[in-house]
Formats: sequence, C-alpha cells, structure tokens
Amino acid sequence: MPQLIQVSLIGADFFARHGYYPEEQILGNRFLVDIDAQFAPFANLGDDQINNTLNYEQLNLIAEEEMKHPRQLLETVAQNIADQIMQQFPYVLHLKVSVKKVNPPLKGMVAATAVTILINQDNKS
Repeated sequence: MPQLIQVSLIGADFFARHGYYPEEQILGNRFLVDIDAQFAPFANLGDDQINNTLNYEQLNLIAEEEMKHPRQLLETVAQNIADQIMQQFPYVLHLKVSVKKVNPPLKGMVAATAVTILINQDNKS
C-alpha cells in the first residue's frame, strides 16, 4: 500500500461576516477552519525542502483570503476553500475542509455549527 502524507491546519481562527441573515453579515462572527489534505509523496522528504510537501502556510492563506468575502452559506465558503486548494495543489488525493461558526445566533446554547466538504481523488487519472 502506498504511503500517504497528511498535512493539517487545525483551528485557524477568523472573524468574518458570513451568514444567511443580513444582521450576521453586519455584525460578523468568529469562525474556525480545519483542513486535512492527504497526498502521496512525490519527492524525498529527507531532502528537508518545503517544495517536497504541501505548505500549510499556503492552506492558511487560502482560508484567510476566502474568509474575507461574505457569503450566505458556510457550504459556499468551505467549497471555495476546497476548490482553491485543489487548484493550487492538484496532487492532493483526499481533502477535508470544515468551517465552524462559533456561538451561532440560535435559540439556546450552541457551541458551533459546521459544514464539511470531503473530496476523494482516489480514481484520479
């Protein structure tokens, strides 16, 4: 079985103005982004070169850029992040992008809501 490497960005914290209701886009909220990207090694990791892996700083920059654009749906935010990752890193085989809205404006105590996009490129040609 071939080796896979997973690079993760966990709990990237952003203030953004995503939300279905106009008040959410005016007031904004706190969001957490988690990204797990798996790929087969394509170079010798023993060379200790950043170009031989997936740079998690780039994952953070992709998420940061997308969080700047207010969207009504978390699904749209997560999908746009996933699309950008797949465009910039076409060698990614499995991708999981989760966007969590912390303390959403719902009745009662809700810690967070979340949307997750999963991409599986196992059969990629």
